[in-house]
Amino acid sequence: MKTFKKAVREKDFAVTAQLFLRPETDAPAIQLQADVLKDAVDGILLTDNQYGQLHMSTTAAASILLDYGVDPIIQLSSRNRNRIALMSDLLGAAAMGVSSLLLVAGERAPDSFQPKPKPVMDLTATELIRTAATMNADEDLAHKPDFYIGGIVTPVMPKPNWAARNLRGKIEAGAQFVQTHICMDVDLLSRYLGFLVSNKLIQQTSVIGAVAVLGSVEDAIWMRSNRPNTMLPDSIVTRLQAASDPREEGIRICAETIKAMRAIPGIAGVNIMAARDLTTIPAVIDAAEIHG
Repeated sequence: MKTFKKAVREKDFAVTAQLFLRPETDAPAIQLQADVLKDAVDGILLTDNQYGQLHMSTTAAASILLDYGVDPIIQLSSRNRNRIALMSDLLGAAAMGVSSLLLVAGERAPDSFQPKPKPVMDLTATELIRTAATMNADEDLAHKPDFYIGGIVTPVMPKPNWAARNLRGKIEAGAQFVQTHICMDVDLLSRYLGFLVSNKLIQQTSVIGAVAVLGSVEDAIWMRSNRPNTMLPDSIVTRLQAASDPREEGIRICAETIKAMRAIPGIAGVNIMAARDLTTIPAVIDAAEIHG
């Protein structure tokens, strides 16, 4: 079985994608989505109740993907669990054979989610990364993990004397890769990666850029308004607004972004999410010529 961890270590450019997890998503639905993605990607990211979205646990979804011969990348959020529950999930993931983790603090649930859930936040994202790294090194565990551990970062325009403390902290805690929030601003991403390269941080971790396939101008406006830290240039909104076929234009925009991203020194791969239509992801991968 091909894996994301192996792809980052052995390929010039790894390719991952997200599938949709919703309240109604069951095992057959996950298998159908995996059929759409598995030949085109190196791994499939399972987000953990992102923005308060209710769905089956990522460990349960990962088990379904593993049985189907697909490598899952499990996201775990400290918003939803205390450290005992998180460590239990990590042990369970190791026992199942999960190889890659994306460990995050998690965003607050939307106000529309009622009754309002209480965030746990027993561990910060950096502390959760350190916990997983400590478990990797624990020789006494029956199912000794060999997790490929990742965290989330937000690309920023580096200022003079910027210390990048958040990123450095995650690397020091054990992050072997970091994935950006959705960033369709190639110039911003290039300047951010340039800082990491010049400060030799890129030698300590791998950077995966994240992009979105947008099917309409409404998708772009909604994402800007509802997804914190998403970077969508005005030019993308303008192109979608003027397009006679917004779906095809969204595919073109995403493929062009990935091609430009791939040329940035220091980039290790891309994660692709679809705003609404999962079949647009293989179409983007074909257009960008980056098959997993």
